[in-house]
Amino acid sequence: MEIGIYKNKLECSQAAGKKAAEILKEAIAKKGKATFIAATGASQFDFLQTLIADKEIDWSKTRMFHLDEYIGLPESHPASFRRYLKERFISKVNPGEVVLVNGETDPVEECKRLGKLIAEGEVDVAFVGVGENGHLAFNDPPADFDTEEAFIVVELDEVCRKQQLGEGWFKSLDEVPTKAISMSVKQIMKSKHIICTVPDLRKAEAVRDCFGDDTISNLHPASILKQHPSCYVYLDEDSASLLPKK
Repeated sequence: MEIGIYKNKLECSQAAGKKAAEILKEAIAKKGKATFIAATGASQFDFLQTLIADKEIDWSKTRMFHLDEYIGLPESHPASFRRYLKERFISKVNPGEVVLVNGETDPVEECKRLGKLIAEGEVDVAFVGVGENGHLAFNDPPADFDTEEAFIVVELDEVCRKQQLGEGWFKSLDEVPTKAISMSVKQIMKSKHIICTVPDLRKAEAVRDCFGDDTISNLHPASILKQHPSCYVYLDEDSASLLPKK
């Protein structure tokens, strides 16, 4: 795992976006296609903008999955991750194939459907963030590090739900769903490369808990990224402020 610390959120996100673009272009050049996993949330805005701005990526040769979606939340809701991705990313670059998580159907069957699709080939790169509670996708602590299922139904803890409220996606905590479909930790870790973008002061404790020492714990889910052979973590000075000084 490599950690880079940048002056501010924009510089951090742009550096992550440039690395992501490089990996996508390299995969397309080598294999004629690239499969990637997209994340959502406020931490990804500038990162996705950087990707969109790179006109050298042949998006028609890409296949896209995403990490998670609330169960029972209509796509018309401002917090829907399908809506987020369609409006902010998919409509701008038109990937060759898009596989979205549908939280409005039978969640168990949806997990099976997604699992079959993602098993069809190697994932070249996963774009992820880290939650205020250290979650990776919607794998809140204590995260399941052992399941072999690619997508699972998860319960969202209160810290996670308060983060969604605090970011302005919902008007009240009662509105935030308590369940979601999430890509599993093991499935994320199967990606050939991982780009993890974590700006903002409110993420500083999670960054310290996940990356501040060598400990790997399902109580700090993103700490598992330390085991990945090609994971790049992008922080800004705020999110890195509680890391031990070298």
